[in-house]
Amino acid sequence: MSARSAVAIGGGTGLPLVLGCLLRGGFDTTAVVTVADDGGSSGHLRRELGMLPPGDIRNCLVALAAPGNQLARVFQYRFAEGEGLAGHALGNLIIAALADLEGGFAEAVDEAGRLLEARGRVLPSTLADVVLSGRDAAGRLVIGQAKLAESDGPVTTVCIEPAVVPAYPPALEALRAADLIVIGPGSLFTSVIPNFLVDGMIAAVAESRATVVYVCNVGNLRGETSGMDAADHVDALVRHGLGGAIDVALVDSSIIADGDAHVSGGPEVLRRIEAHGIRAYTADLADPHDPMRHDSDRLIVAIAEVL
Repeated sequence: MSARSAVAIGGGTGLPLVLGCLLRGGFDTTAVVTVADDGGSSGHLRRELGMLPPGDIRNCLVALAAPGNQLARVFQYRFAEGEGLAGHALGNLIIAALADLEGGFAEAVDEAGRLLEARGRVLPSTLADVVLSGRDAAGRLVIGQAKLAESDGPVTTVCIEPAVVPAYPPALEALRAADLIVIGPGSLFTSVIPNFLVDGMIAAVAESRATVVYVCNVGNLRGETSGMDAADHVDALVRHGLGGAIDVALVDSSIIADGDAHVSGGPEVLRRIEAHGIRAYTADLADPHDPMRHDSDRLIVAIAEVL
């Protein structure tokens, strides 16, 4: 009997954690990753080489790398100094080189996966060069993923330019064939939602027979989601087209001293989530050593229980 297939959608640091959970759960695992990043090493390579941002994809490839693969550690090496090198992760440069050698970004990602002996696939949500922009709660327009991530106030809506870009066909195929689709955790407006602004992504989720689980963040990001509770996160997903597509929302129930930073999920919050027709599942999901992030062991148990 073949393994159940799972697709995790997002970007940033949250997606690699979920990939590790899915591998440990025995799933045939695929990551679908945003290409809206325009900061740091990825942003520099976008501007200099005209390529898609490799950083989030690199982190997912490393998360899927075979245990003991020596290249995984090399991929994550970041140059601390050197003109033109400082700040770059070596894996980003390798993917840039592979894009030239293999004739395209998608081919480079596949080849990097082979070098890392990845136990699954990493797929960009689109191969189009997109620019993310959005508006904050004061109505101000903010252009660029990195600037949105550092906004002074919470973000309310985001969009991409060009407004209509095609999804990467293998990403759509993976979503339609999945038994489980996990959305998040990750930066809500700059890592998670940008994937669903790509033409065809929401339809593929809706067409799938998969159980669709949204893993709500444990901690809020300063600016981007400051002051938002778990229902506000779900409201944002619905506002950006995911109404009726999500089956379950996983919400952290832990009590954290820094209440302003914690994504709250009290009874009224859960009622607002369930008003969307989404089952709210609560559990203590926070990492005891880093309470603004998920604990992988607890997250595995929660995903297993909702299935």
